Amino acid sequence: MHELSVCQALIRQVQDIAREHRAVAVTSVKVQIGPLSGVEADLLRQTFPLASAGSVAETAQLVIEKLPIRVRCESCGAETAAEPNKLVCGTCGDWHTRLISGDEMLLASVELNT
Repeated sequence: MHELSVCQALIRQVQDIAREHRAVAVTSVKVQIGPLSGVEADLLRQTFPLASAGSVAETAQLVIEKLPIRVRCESCGAETAAEPNKLVCGTCGDWHTRLISGDEMLLASVELNT
């Protein structure tokens, strides 16, 4: 389960932000996860309490926003939604596409109590 190490890295980043802003606690951590990121949202949610225990984010709520898969067609230039196993253009159907969203995991926001 690599979600634990991902969550531990997330907590380190949150602690750095809290320290930079002299926060006494973190109330909320919002992450954005794409379906092609390799991170399972449910497992991340389960490991968050373990990873945040004893940290400034110990009582924080983890908010997970799922991002869509989007591709840009190299043939017609359209940007459309796609499926995990079908990264084709939604406009012309061509398979010459470039992934523009859906493989990321981003720390979107941190709510601090100063």
